[in-house]
Amino acid sequence: MRHTAARLLRLIALLQARRFWPGAELAERMGVDRRSIRRDVERLRQLGYPIQSSSGTGGGYRMGANAPALPLLFEEEEAVTMAVALRAAAASVGGIEDTAERLLGKLDPLVPTRLRRQSGQVHAATASLSDPPPTDARLLGQLAQACRGAGRLVFAYRSFAGHGSERRVDAHHLVNDGRRWYLLAFDLDRADWRTFRVDRIQGLRPQPGQGIRRPTPESPEAMVRRAVSQSPFEHRLVVRLAGTLAQVRASIPGWCGVPEPESASHCLLTLSADSPALLASLMLTLEVDFDLVRASSPTLLAQMRASLDTLQARLGRDLQPETHASG
Repeated sequence: MRHTAARLLRLIALLQARRFWPGAELAERMGVDRRSIRRDVERLRQLGYPIQSSSGTGGGYRMGANAPALPLLFEEEEAVTMAVALRAAAASVGGIEDTAERLLGKLDPLVPTRLRRQSGQVHAATASLSDPPPTDARLLGQLAQACRGAGRLVFAYRSFAGHGSERRVDAHHLVNDGRRWYLLAFDLDRADWRTFRVDRIQGLRPQPGQGIRRPTPESPEAMVRRAVSQSPFEHRLVVRLAGTLAQVRASIPGWCGVPEPESASHCLLTLSADSPALLASLMLTLEVDFDLVRASSPTLLAQMRASLDTLQARLGRDLQPETHASG
């Protein structure tokens, strides 16, 4: 009886996890024959679960509407993914470390007994070496809720240069880039899309009513990537790359910028940084040939060369032999 109950619970979890299961695939996933699946489905129907079935070549099973809620169960890969995701979240969002630890502690009872060992091992074997992240979890939650409902927001914002301003926006999307979070929103006073670093937002004040859900000219991810790569850094270079836009995109790291088509066979890429040395380091990550189009100042190239000369001089010094620790 205990074995049958465990099998029925797993069958319910599978039916709730996917809209439709072909009969043969469901039987294989459960490790039983199709006759056993039909028998278990009938038992669940007697318990009040509205399971729909169809016969024939494309036949299978689906859970109907208004099915009773089932305590959450995880499959093997789901449990491992959850553990890793919680670790990553705790490393990128401030204020949720303790909550993530409690959730990880509750993960074991949510997986079948045979899988608890593996999920527990992932829990114990993962950690974060990052410093406390700057993004506040409560602020992220408020912004996420506003994005979901196209909420209208007012907040104080500090720009890259340190200038403060008050912004009135219709929230649209939250985008994560490593440990940074960005709010994509339509700025009502500037009548245009703007990207805001979440850790620079202060004094958030949700406004009554609802904003306007506007279509974006491209995906939110692409818009934020473009805004971040073209931030108002003092030092900028524009280079020409050979290849179509699809070819160039595949070879350019996301942190370098967003290529723009110039012709059918070439693209332009703008790189920017807050120092000539950082700009030179960006250029070194480009593993494709390029031609220089323009620089933001006449002295920029000389400053970049000086940075590279300093690096070459330091690399030219004699290296001390490493002492390897035993064990």
